[in-house]
Amino acid sequence: MNTEPAMIPAAKPIIGQDERDAVDRVLASGMVAQGPEVKAFEQEFGAQLAGGRECVAVNSGTSGQHLGMLALGLGAGDEVIVPSFTFAATGNSVAACGATPVFVDVDPETFTLDPAAVEAAITERTVGIQPVHLYGHPAPMDRLVEIAERHGLWIFEDAAQAHGATWQGAQVGTFGRGGMFSLYPTKNMTSGEGGMVSTDSPEYARQIRLLRNQGMEAQYANEVVGFNNRMTDIHAAIGRVQLTKLGAWTARRQELAAFFDAHLTGVVTPVVRPEATHVYHQYTIRIEGATAAERDAFATALREEHKVGCGVYYPTPVHRLATFAVDLELPVTEMLAREVLSLPVHPSVSDADRDRIVATVNTVAAAGA
Repeated sequence: MNTEPAMIPAAKPIIGQDERDAVDRVLASGMVAQGPEVKAFEQEFGAQLAGGRECVAVNSGTSGQHLGMLALGLGAGDEVIVPSFTFAATGNSVAACGATPVFVDVDPETFTLDPAAVEAAITERTVGIQPVHLYGHPAPMDRLVEIAERHGLWIFEDAAQAHGATWQGAQVGTFGRGGMFSLYPTKNMTSGEGGMVSTDSPEYARQIRLLRNQGMEAQYANEVVGFNNRMTDIHAAIGRVQLTKLGAWTARRQELAAFFDAHLTGVVTPVVRPEATHVYHQYTIRIEGATAAERDAFATALREEHKVGCGVYYPTPVHRLATFAVDLELPVTEMLAREVLSLPVHPSVSDADRDRIVATVNTVAAAGA
């Protein structure tokens, strides 16, 4: 008889009968491309997660970033300040417009943009700032907005991992000219695949709608050079169902995080600023002082010896990737890339799983991996 415990996955999309029924409803309707489900999803998402802002649905979070940058007029010769401690899409979205991402360091506790580093990186070519609300903790938006306004810059928020997070009571995705949310399967909610762009500008929203649909508002009346970045009604139907469940899922993530905060030892647990509501897309600890090899050994012990899934987000800073390879020293970013490790915090983690995660991490930490 096999008594080995089951693997606790690092992430686990939750797709139930409600989502299946919604897909069947769309398939039965015969309208599966961009139609009434997409429109309803945009309205519901904006009302619940974007402070009532207008939202535009697209086929991925990366598409939302790319079109969001294009709609801001970003182009060759422009610079946008971005963190290097993030997923590559943050920098890619700038580079794909022909502009230059300027990588700066982050806060060692919240992993989000350091306002002082942002201010120091502004040049005559800087046009915007793209903060990332990494792991579900919002960037310090009051300070970033003040810097942007003082220097005449726009802000476009990367809220891919931060559905429902707030800073000083305001939802992420409501501070800049635009904001992007990802709806990839492992995010806090999903549409199967997809993204959403929020904005306070009707003209900006219209520009993104043109760009996502081959540059057309009316059929064959192409106004700009655009793309096929539309969301389908199938994906929107899934997203609409998930939106109704997000509140309870977020509460469970926060409950798990509070338990981890109280019971984990030998590692650095996440910091939450008083101004912030953290939605814990990831619960990310630090193995303080570890080399990348030591952190990886810690992760291997969790996975292979104790069947606790975990992930490293992100082992290589974006400015170090071959696609950019910028000769730049960002000490906090480099430290975090060596030390971070994300534990399972998704709503499918049971109380028994939760207890096993704590016991395992504490055991491995005490043993020095």
